[in-house]
Amino acid sequence: MRIWDPDRECMGRDKLEALQFENLRITLERAYRNVPCYQKKFLETGVSAKDLQQLSDLAHFPFTTKEDLRLNYPYGMFAVPLREVVRIHSSSGTTGKPTVVGYTRNDLDNWTELVARMMTAAGVTADDIVHIAFGYGLFTGAFGLHYGAERIGASVIPISSGNTEKQIMIMQDYQSSALVCTPSYALTIADHLDRMGLGADSLKLRVGLFGAEPWSEEMRREIETRLGVLATDNFGLSEVMGPGVAGECEFKCGMHIFEDHFIPEIIDPHTCEVLPAGAVGELVLTTLTKEAFPMIRYRTRDITRLHYDTCQCGRTLVRMEKTRGRSDDMLIVKGVNVFPTQIEEVLFQVEGCEPHYQLVLDREGHMDTLEVQVEVNETIFFDEMKKQREFVGMVEKRLAATLGLRARVKLVEPTSIPRHEGKAQRVIDRRKP
Repeated sequence: MRIWDPDRECMGRDKLEALQFENLRITLERAYRNVPCYQKKFLETGVSAKDLQQLSDLAHFPFTTKEDLRLNYPYGMFAVPLREVVRIHSSSGTTGKPTVVGYTRNDLDNWTELVARMMTAAGVTADDIVHIAFGYGLFTGAFGLHYGAERIGASVIPISSGNTEKQIMIMQDYQSSALVCTPSYALTIADHLDRMGLGADSLKLRVGLFGAEPWSEEMRREIETRLGVLATDNFGLSEVMGPGVAGECEFKCGMHIFEDHFIPEIIDPHTCEVLPAGAVGELVLTTLTKEAFPMIRYRTRDITRLHYDTCQCGRTLVRMEKTRGRSDDMLIVKGVNVFPTQIEEVLFQVEGCEPHYQLVLDREGHMDTLEVQVEVNETIFFDEMKKQREFVGMVEKRLAATLGLRARVKLVEPTSIPRHEGKAQRVIDRRKP
């Protein structure tokens, strides 16, 4: 089991918290001094860096939200002059103005180191050929993973996204051994292999690093079986840094958060109160080393839980569970909270269901309806009507037992649900507000 930076990743909790406190005080002072948004927030809340007497005092400081970033578009949240910013990235801006983030030279160096840690934990070595199928551009994912892999000494294929058959040809010819993409795109690659009459043994892949969207343990097993890889999850968001905030080791028992650079909290998304260790809630992150773009208590909207016991790999860093969805993406159907990953877990356990589905929310009269459109193999789709009805009934019962509400199941032909080379579009909500 290789560890990229054992001095930091295996640090004792007392030493780690002393380092966090020192850097947090500096970050709070810099944010107040250089970012008008934080100056206003601190004054309105009546707090200052001097009020930080212990790490738990962070709970008295105000949150940062994506709306703050949009209101200060493009450079209002930067804590350094633009001449010190050497890289600019942004979100897609699909729900409004994009969020713009900046990096100093030191920020980029830290980012590269953290991704090297994450990729090493997942099993990547200097002997690997890393196939990066994320889109290059303003999105942070591809560049972050690219430079981290190079820091390890691995060879990098920056193929970007799209043209799946060409991706497979490159993987075969160049002997790619590590695949980086979204988990849904990994399954798209597996589907193409099937249609080409090829198996996992036609590739040299041994590890896969998948992120950018929630995915279940069932989906992990599907990917590992069909592509022949050790599949690990990783976590990051552009507002905080990009990929490299956290990642799984080869034991796959939670993603290690690099606490020497980020302080995680779990809050109740409704009351905003900090929850005790082990509770499920919304992840909040504070940066400790970011120069250009410090984030104080950023509400990620990701729902998860933290584990503070030492991992089998020897790392002492806190581990976050796979995200269960997002507090703002959570579906509320007939008053019941539903996450798409709950439905995915059920579908992946049903023999005959393909790993592609879509959820359609609608309203009949004043009542919400949920339809689960799921691809099934040709044997089931073209089976006699009676057997189809029995299959649908069985899936609906399993979903009802898991969700606590009734969902209609509609069987659709293989490959009829649109494929996406980025994040899968799982939900169509037709309900009128």
